Amino acid sequence: MTARIFVDTNVFVYAKQAREPVKQPLAAQWLERLWSEQSGRTSVQVLNEYYATLTRKVKPAVASADAWDDVRNLMVWNPRAMDLELLHRGREVEQRHHLSWWDSLIVAAAQLQNCVLLLTEDLQDRSVYGGVTVRNPFTCRVSEDLAAYDVESVPDHSHPRRGRPRRVKSAA
Repeated sequence: MTARIFVDTNVFVYAKQAREPVKQPLAAQWLERLWSEQSGRTSVQVLNEYYATLTRKVKPAVASADAWDDVRNLMVWNPRAMDLELLHRGREVEQRHHLSWWDSLIVAAAQLQNCVLLLTEDLQDRSVYGGVTVRNPFTCRVSEDLAAYDVESVPDHSHPRRGRPRRVKSAA
């Protein structure tokens, strides 16, 4: 089985940025590898950020129809939806690792998809969060052997509900 790799927004954006002569080819190579191995994963949050960045932040802006085509193509990766499980996991990550809320959601989405790597330049390279290792895609080789990363399923750390226990009516 090929190791799953979560891709953050900046990798997708740099792959489109011809104005980044160093980062663009590396980002494109990573995406090419992930497409060929069918091991790329992402989240709806990342797709939202990607669309907004392409259409509003980069210069020159990408036409909204072209940006949407990219997002629609990435839907094949079955991006992790924003749901209650992700919110709970994100809160656990935020509390445990003291990351920003948005970074916590990225890490949580990678964990919930059993990814071994999180490709981003936004977090400390080689940090490990619940079995997910952060790698800066611009400082590690695209051809790197991923067998060295342990595939570890992150346990569910759900806590019991708070509040008073419900009274059970006696059958009389």
